Amino acid sequence: MLQYNGETSLLDAGLTSLERRFSAGQIQRFLLTHYHMDHVQGLFHLRWGCGNSIPVFGPPDPQGCDDLFKHPGILDFQPPLAPFVSVELGGLQITPLPLIHSKPTHGYLIQTPGKALAYLTDTVGLPPQTARFLQHVSLDLLVLDCSLPPQTQAPRNHNDLTRALEIQQRLQPRRTLLTHISHQLDLWLLDNPLPGGLELAFDNLSVSV
Repeated sequence: MLQYNGETSLLDAGLTSLERRFSAGQIQRFLLTHYHMDHVQGLFHLRWGCGNSIPVFGPPDPQGCDDLFKHPGILDFQPPLAPFVSVELGGLQITPLPLIHSKPTHGYLIQTPGKALAYLTDTVGLPPQTARFLQHVSLDLLVLDCSLPPQTQAPRNHNDLTRALEIQQRLQPRRTLLTHISHQLDLWLLDNPLPGGLELAFDNLSVSV
């Protein structure tokens, strides 16, 4: 969840209790990374609400997820966002960044005057163009996919800790939070410390940038 200038933008919609957690009119927009069910399932209940429509922004994916495009209800799906083309949403400058996943997926560079946040999930590594783009940005915060403990073979669709650390060292953000944590990584962390410079995100964590 992003809160800025009195507006609320939700990054993805994985929770199925959105209509209970947020009052009517509290969500100004959705910003989707991709259309896998675990990132959009909350929209299936919410779409049958009443009242003003809610804009939904996301990557180009004609298939979407199930029948969301066919029966959007109060969801107002916007034209797909183009990679590396910035848009202004609620006073935030949003730049979509291609990621490496099994569905078309965007990470996002989110900027205000003097501040920059990169939100990069779901991905395994970074496309070269995305990595080069971010290396020219001074990041205050990097929120980064890290589902797995260190793997001996290259993982699919999600970073392991080795690849997450490589990205962190390449981009040099001031702070890095790991997200999309799996049970396997949780178990590994019982016996192993995180490398320096990395932190685990957790439910209901609030961060000021």
